[in-house]
Amino acid sequence: MAVAFFYLFSAVLIASAFAVIVSRNPVHSVLYLILAFVNGAGLFLLAGAEFLAMILVVVYVGAVAVLFLFVVMMLDVDFAELRQGFSKHLPVGAAVGAVVLGELGLVALGWQSAPGAKEAAAAPIVAGVSNTAALGQVLYTKYFLFFQASALVLLTAMIGAIVLTLHHRPGVKRQKIEEQNARTRDNVIEIKKVPSRAGV
Repeated sequence: MAVAFFYLFSAVLIASAFAVIVSRNPVHSVLYLILAFVNGAGLFLLAGAEFLAMILVVVYVGAVAVLFLFVVMMLDVDFAELRQGFSKHLPVGAAVGAVVLGELGLVALGWQSAPGAKEAAAAPIVAGVSNTAALGQVLYTKYFLFFQASALVLLTAMIGAIVLTLHHRPGVKRQKIEEQNARTRDNVIEIKKVPSRAGV
């Protein structure tokens, strides 16, 4: 059963990943991407990495993919206009793709497993400790500095994306907290005496 589920998850994962690339509708691409993430989580479960499987579902499906879907639907981007210069950059993209494919082929042909890799993968890091607890012990002890460095890189990328996309357009009213706190009755209310039967 495990082998059958492995081939099932793998086949659906490859097909959905291919559909992400070839789909013309960006909303359909995001839905295929969610399907690919779910099947990848199934493969992680078969490998005994339940923590990575849940992270893949919660973080990527629940946050990244859904956020991307909402952005695509709300921005209403004209993708036909974006594809107009595609043929101009096609030779460069094909050359880069060929180089990357060649590198992956060299890695696949020259790959060799370590002598004790199979036994090390089957044995837990600490006896009697779950996969999640063992991963946390390694991540927050041996690789703590690298973990914090990756968090700083992601924080810098997030701040950079906000700075690059935040444009203050003229003529748009914005909230000014200091002016609101400085308001008094004298500068916001004007009381006028209106004569009887004269109207406002």
